[in-house]
Amino acid sequence: MASVATNGEAEKAGQQSPSAGPFSAFERMVAWRYLRSRRREAFISVIAGFSFIGIMLGVATLIIVMAVMNGFRTELISRILGINGHMIVQPIDGPLTDYADLTQKFAAVPGVKMALPLVEGQTLASGRGGAGSGALVRGVRPEDIEKLTEVAGNVKSGDLVGFASGEGVLVGSRLAAQLGLGAGDQITLISPEGDVTPMGVNPRVKSYTISGIFEIGMSEYDATIIYMPLEESQLYFNADGIVQSIELFIDNPDNVDGIRPLVEAAAGRQIFITDWRQRNQTFFSALQVERNVMFMILTLIVLVAALNIISGLIMLVKDKGSDIAILRTMGAGSGAIMRIFFMTGAAIGIVGTVAGVLLGVVVCLNIESIRQFFSWLSGTILFDPELYFLSQLPAEMSFRETLSVVIMALALSFMATIFPAWRASKLDPVQALRYE
Repeated sequence: MASVATNGEAEKAGQQSPSAGPFSAFERMVAWRYLRSRRREAFISVIAGFSFIGIMLGVATLIIVMAVMNGFRTELISRILGINGHMIVQPIDGPLTDYADLTQKFAAVPGVKMALPLVEGQTLASGRGGAGSGALVRGVRPEDIEKLTEVAGNVKSGDLVGFASGEGVLVGSRLAAQLGLGAGDQITLISPEGDVTPMGVNPRVKSYTISGIFEIGMSEYDATIIYMPLEESQLYFNADGIVQSIELFIDNPDNVDGIRPLVEAAAGRQIFITDWRQRNQTFFSALQVERNVMFMILTLIVLVAALNIISGLIMLVKDKGSDIAILRTMGAGSGAIMRIFFMTGAAIGIVGTVAGVLLGVVVCLNIESIRQFFSWLSGTILFDPELYFLSQLPAEMSFRETLSVVIMALALSFMATIFPAWRASKLDPVQALRYE
């Protein structure tokens, strides 16, 4: 950052009038000279460098974290709603013995793309060697399982032939791995809701052939769910001729409030309706709170970098006091001085923000490859599916959020330059030269 009081620059300064337009060529030249490192101002340049790195990392981290949070939420919603209905209809006045008729009525409601009668029950599943694990049996019609694309489209071994014939079950991949079972093996299910005898209730024990093994990609489901043909599940759970609920899949999951009155009218009887938001309210509310808190915490990184810009510019103003005085005596107005130092600080913020956006985009586009690399490097699982439910690290960038991060970073950077630039413009030339 060499002194600006050279003969050539003095001539250029003399050619500048106080009424020159904002960010004139001379002002940009002086601001650029102040940004370049010189041995005498090396410490100031180091502070500017740290400010640049801080803004870049802050912006990149914000973009990456928000993208991962968005991807995490989107993947969870797609998987949860992929196998669970958006609306769940349960009876109030009596059991759902007329479920076949109601299913047709609900499927005809505008906005409903599928109605699925369902029988559910908790069981103990066991495989080879007596290993056991808790499981949730979901009884669905064979024609409906093909419409559940999250299941039918992710069968990793076996097929749906045995299930369609009513003689086989579909088992999640993690549950099958825990029990040491594969397609074609026998899985034993033990239900506490068994047969009533004079000696009490005996648990019902029955073995089924595994027709196929599916993998949704959400560990909680892959480790617990077993799909069984509806008629067989009714026999197994002593629910002959009835179902527990009817799940409705609608075209727009966010429009459940608009579909609800139509479903109630189509039912023609007293029903109780819950939707996916109510059933998962606590989970998704926790995700939203975590997302907002992470945004506020990571914003502090950018704020700290902006404070570094303030300290660096204040030191630069103090070091360049004689240069400012000479420029003022040559006719440069206080506005020109203020714009010079404003450009100096703003350049750090702009370049740091642009670099942070580029870094964040590159990382988001390769987030899973980066995760696998660091997992291989450290020899540990960095994104354990058992803890985070998903088998891969997702990232979904939002243009609106990225734009808000950019605006926030630029705003903080620009605000950080105002005070040092104003202080430079108010420097008394006489006092500055006197103490030089």
